[in-house]
Amino acid sequence: MRRLLQETQEVQEAAPDSADVIGNIGREVGETGRLLASGEVADAMDRIVAAGRGMLEEFLPAFISAVFVFLVFWVLYRILVRILEASLRRSTRADEGLRNLTTRSFRIASWTVILIMVLAQFDIDVTALLAGLSIAGIALGFAARDTLENFISGVTIMLDRPFRVGDWIDVDGTYGRVQEITLRSTRLRTLNDQVMVMPNINMINQKLINHSLLPSLRVEIRFGIAYKEFPDEARDVVLALFEDDSRLDESRKPTVVVAGMGDSSVDLVCRFHIRDPSLEVPMRFEYTEKIREALRSADIEIPFPHLQLFIDGADGLREVLPGQLRASSSPVVDDPQQKKDSPPTSHDAND
Repeated sequence: MRRLLQETQEVQEAAPDSADVIGNIGREVGETGRLLASGEVADAMDRIVAAGRGMLEEFLPAFISAVFVFLVFWVLYRILVRILEASLRRSTRADEGLRNLTTRSFRIASWTVILIMVLAQFDIDVTALLAGLSIAGIALGFAARDTLENFISGVTIMLDRPFRVGDWIDVDGTYGRVQEITLRSTRLRTLNDQVMVMPNINMINQKLINHSLLPSLRVEIRFGIAYKEFPDEARDVVLALFEDDSRLDESRKPTVVVAGMGDSSVDLVCRFHIRDPSLEVPMRFEYTEKIREALRSADIEIPFPHLQLFIDGADGLREVLPGQLRASSSPVVDDPQQKKDSPPTSHDAND
């Protein structure tokens, strides 16, 4: 064991130090510059040729060794990448986002190892290089704290999987489909065909609603009817609209329930379930119009806010609007439908 350690130490002492090599190159360049400045061009050229020959004899074996090492590890890297990608494609637990994270992390780690192995062929002190990179990495981590937080959040999203690529989600009041998940951000494609880039830290900290996580999604449409109408009649009219619609979840029938009693209407909610979350918004728009037309065809009144104005002691208005105000407490109704049905009133413009 002692002999092995001694031989290792002798090899390390015999190997040229990278700092010495760099120092020698600097001294040769300085001496060549001095010769050129003093007019000794021939001596400077001879020195350049000699230095080039020496560098070629010294670095050519290391360069050939580095190329060989690079080719061997590059071929091995390509084989491992294909095996990894094929395994991830066959896996049922790995979605597209997790596959991208795994392959990118493997590529970064592989190229780091290849670079270290190539640099080692030039007798560069890789340990000192890694130590310097570690210190620089710590300083960079403090300077780029937000980027590091987004990176950690991206890893958390990949592992926890609150949403996946292709899911329809609602985050921070924005509804869209997850288009891509990276280590720094998540990209959503909105209904307006716009791509919103959200930092991963926001995807973790904000309230997020996933519309695609469960196999069935409930859609609600709110509407109101007048108090003189019967909810059962409105329910029968609305439920008839959903017959023979193959887009609905057949295991969960549509329902219409009374949700409350408002100031001027009985508030109802129509609920139906769909299996394809991408149809949520189009079907909500479609059935909102269908419900309105169906209630209108069935002569079921849909109330709207209107204003009744009662005027006391409006004697002066009788001269301006004769026949319209029969009593001091007669109401003036601000109702568009009533104004449309009532005959026009004529009066003298000179008044």
